[in-house]
Amino acid sequence: MASKADIVTTLGPASSNTEAFFKMVESGADIARLNFAWGSYEEKAAQIEVVRAAEKRFGKRIPIIADLPGPRTQHVRGHTYTKDIPVTTEMDIEHMKFCVKHGVELIALSFIGSAKDVEGARAALKNVGGTQPLIAKIERKAALDNIEAVIKAADAIMVARGDLVSEIPIETLPFAQKRIIEAANAAKKPVITATEMLLSMKDNPLPTRAEVTDVANAILQGSDAVMLSEETSVGKHPSEAVAMMEKITLEAEKHIARSIIPVASLV
Repeated sequence: MASKADIVTTLGPASSNTEAFFKMVESGADIARLNFAWGSYEEKAAQIEVVRAAEKRFGKRIPIIADLPGPRTQHVRGHTYTKDIPVTTEMDIEHMKFCVKHGVELIALSFIGSAKDVEGARAALKNVGGTQPLIAKIERKAALDNIEAVIKAADAIMVARGDLVSEIPIETLPFAQKRIIEAANAAKKPVITATEMLLSMKDNPLPTRAEVTDVANAILQGSDAVMLSEETSVGKHPSEAVAMMEKITLEAEKHIARSIIPVASLV
């Protein structure tokens, strides 16, 4: 039995070959994430081919999320933004063109701060012929301050905990996560919780007890998807990490009564 919540897996050197990705799908992977902050278009095209081959092999749709880097070079860790910089960069627009050409299903937007940022990205995507649903990554304090408006403008939300803790005290992160998830649930928009969920499995075949609790709590709080990053992109145990996340998610789902809105339902 598969979990109702989606398991999002990040492709990288450890998981971009057919054998490795097929094992991840067999273990419960539902969505493939491509990180456009690194790598060439040739590499991304090859990763897309691997995902499409898995769709044929397993007879299931596996949507791809293109995670755009946004104004990453203008973002200083540990400091808030001091000016209103464009969130959709020229490089992001080039990435959008690639995604439209290659039929990538979903686009994640980095460093969103307002509904205006989401609307600007949607207009840019439309200008290059795209209509993909947009996932707003919440990793700025400004996004937290405008969370309801950002959720309304986006099609889905990602709790991007890694960069978010650069702008808020780390001890407040669990409560920011709870607030974002509750707001997304209220708006009936899918929400993904991400970053370091099973990070120790990058090197080890089993997670820590704290990591198991973190994944379970993300589902209990209302997450519609949970995401693996380094665990599957560069880790030593990518399929095992997927299998463990699937097991934890399935167990957590036994203890909730709410309806889950899969991210994959957007496409």
